[in-house]
Amino acid sequence: MSHPVSTGMPLWPGDPPPLFERWATIEQDGYFLRRFSMSEHGGTHFSAPASVHPDGKTVDEYQAADLVLPAVVVDVREQCRADRDYALTTDDLAAWESRNGNIPADTVVLLLTGWSERWHDSAAYLGEDPSGALHFPGFGYEAASLLVNERGVAGLGIDTAGVEPGTDSDLSVRRLVLAEPRIVLENLTNLELLPATGAVLVVGLLGLVGGSGSPAAVTAFV
Repeated sequence: MSHPVSTGMPLWPGDPPPLFERWATIEQDGYFLRRFSMSEHGGTHFSAPASVHPDGKTVDEYQAADLVLPAVVVDVREQCRADRDYALTTDDLAAWESRNGNIPADTVVLLLTGWSERWHDSAAYLGEDPSGALHFPGFGYEAASLLVNERGVAGLGIDTAGVEPGTDSDLSVRRLVLAEPRIVLENLTNLELLPATGAVLVVGLLGLVGGSGSPAAVTAFV
């Protein structure tokens, strides 16, 4: 469920781009090796509480059991085609639960917006306007609050650059979800291949000591 890491991928404004430096070659050294650097929140990535809360949990504090979780998919592609700033509503969740039953506790809720189709066009993916505001869909705060406080979900994931709409510069949904050591996954892809219920996510991380986040290799079993 992860995009490949490349130098041309969309980047949050101000984030450092990925860099690759040839360190050894087969011709000169007998083996090929590159050194790379990138943002902890570049590409498909995992956000830890430390990214928005000063005393929050860091990436290296998560255990394997925290990263193998059931998942459900909420499809709002139709709404997002009509409104690039669409925010998931509690009515959307009620409609989903009327078809599939209540979202179980300790589940990751994945929001399918269709935005991953724009991944190779940074301007379309981020929707940055002349004022610097971003435009892409996400979880509305009330819907996220219901999921966290009433359903007890393990975290949220999305196929856009942020779990809240791009117009929410306060990152309110991220702060809400990460107030406890839940997880946030952003820039996912291929969510349309998953069923509404029944998938299991395996989130692979780099164990960055003190890390606020990590590039993530996310696999779904169905």
